[in-house]
Amino acid sequence: MSLTLDDIARLSKLAQLDLNGQQADDALDKLNSIFALVEQMRAVDTTGVAPLSHPIAAWKDDVALRLREDKVTEPNRRDDYQKPAPATQDGLYLVPKVID
Repeated sequence: MSLTLDDIARLSKLAQLDLNGQQADDALDKLNSIFALVEQMRAVDTTGVAPLSHPIAAWKDDVALRLREDKVTEPNRRDDYQKPAPATQDGLYLVPKVID
């Protein structure tokens, strides 16, 4: 798959980006190089290759992720953070209704 300058113009309009000619050319080159890389990766035969939970598992079977202990390390400062808020209730910020 490759993009054209028309595609870049349409994408920039959808993203509300104002690209000049040079920026559009640069974006086209970068996006086309990304698509070329994806095509190269798709061409690799991965039949029989099991997915890995972690990349290091490809080299070592006994690797366990080092996880930190799950404990509270910061004090509860919710009341301090909510003092400047215009309205709070039960620890929640109250905001105006925006959808009818």
